[in-house]
Amino acid sequence: MNYKEALDFLYNRLPMYQRIGAKAFNKDLGKTIELCASIGDPQDKFKSVHIAGTNGKGSSAHAIASILQEAGYKVGLYTSPHLKSYRERIRINGEMISEHFVSNFISINENEVLKISPSFFEITVVMAFDYFASEKVDIAIIETGLGGRLDSTNVITPLVSLITTIGLDHEDLLGNTLELIAFEKAGIIKERIPVVLGDIQNSPKEVIRSQAKVKSAPIHDDYDSWSIIENENKSIDFISSSGKKIQQIQPAIKSKYFLKNIPPILDVIEVLKKCKFEIDDSAIKNGFKNIITNTGLKGRWQEIGKSPLTICDVGHNEDGIKEVLNQLDQLVFEKLHFVFGIVNDKSLNKILSLLPIEASYYFCAANIPRALKSKDLLAEASKYGLLGKEYPSVNKAIEAAQLEARKNDLIFIGGSTFVVAEIENL
Repeated sequence: MNYKEALDFLYNRLPMYQRIGAKAFNKDLGKTIELCASIGDPQDKFKSVHIAGTNGKGSSAHAIASILQEAGYKVGLYTSPHLKSYRERIRINGEMISEHFVSNFISINENEVLKISPSFFEITVVMAFDYFASEKVDIAIIETGLGGRLDSTNVITPLVSLITTIGLDHEDLLGNTLELIAFEKAGIIKERIPVVLGDIQNSPKEVIRSQAKVKSAPIHDDYDSWSIIENENKSIDFISSSGKKIQQIQPAIKSKYFLKNIPPILDVIEVLKKCKFEIDDSAIKNGFKNIITNTGLKGRWQEIGKSPLTICDVGHNEDGIKEVLNQLDQLVFEKLHFVFGIVNDKSLNKILSLLPIEASYYFCAANIPRALKSKDLLAEASKYGLLGKEYPSVNKAIEAAQLEARKNDLIFIGGSTFVVAEIENL
């Protein structure tokens, strides 16, 4: 089996969330456990950090991996979904998994996979674990897919867990309240394993605290104690009331929302130091500064054009869109051109009610079955006074925006991770 045949097997023979939505989500860990056991339980053969959260978990995973790389470690990184290549999901020190490993893994395990019948996500997770174990990484940073408690990644026992934020997303699978979603995210907490909390509201935080107490897991919850100071040279100082500090950070990710991720990332690093990882301040600073080159991170407030300024971002739920709009409000431009698409299982009305009516909209649909059709999106958006036209593809919408925008305007592309993934020059 070659790489193309392996991808065909993964995409077309297995249930895939990006394609069919909730039907691809197995609400137990049985198949993942069975798959892992069939290849020697690779999840037990490397150290790890486990990350869950509604927003911020992907960029936090990349940042922690980058810092550890700068400290001289061999670092595995598992994230999802991918934007351009399946191989983006599984990296070591920024290098994507080889085509050969993917095709060889599927060839060797094809019969077992067909017998167990896992989802696309489950087999990809197990492949990542096998890759990290076979390559003898010093540590792997593992991002959950959906939730945490029943997520396929939740068969590892990490050195530390991180829960970044709690917001409403995937309510059909995780629950329709912040407290129910917090319970699912808190499912990654393991017996006596430290857990770090990010910017989380009081009520869901109490749910997480309760679960941590049940597991006798130490909680690192000093997010509110950190002061964020922006310097004239555009560097940033982070100083906590307990005396921890790291100064002159210049993160490569330019979004304001990423700054909220940094205090819990620093707390994770402190836990890893106690686990005998040697990480000095220069590794931390360089990790943030070189996150994009070190790990290949894309789609986080990424500038892809200058005249007019063109920015894309993968924020795709209510809280993520709010953060995007807050940062757009801080920019100076003449007119906003908004290339917008969304999947059909999001809280469409809540998101549309947030969007600025003064922008010109270019409605589109990513080339996946879950995408909301552009004509339906246009019809719904018009109810909120959002004016624009529909286009047959993401890139046709971008082309139209580029034709209409003047050099002092701004083009923003987003609404869905899958819209950003189809940008030709990303």
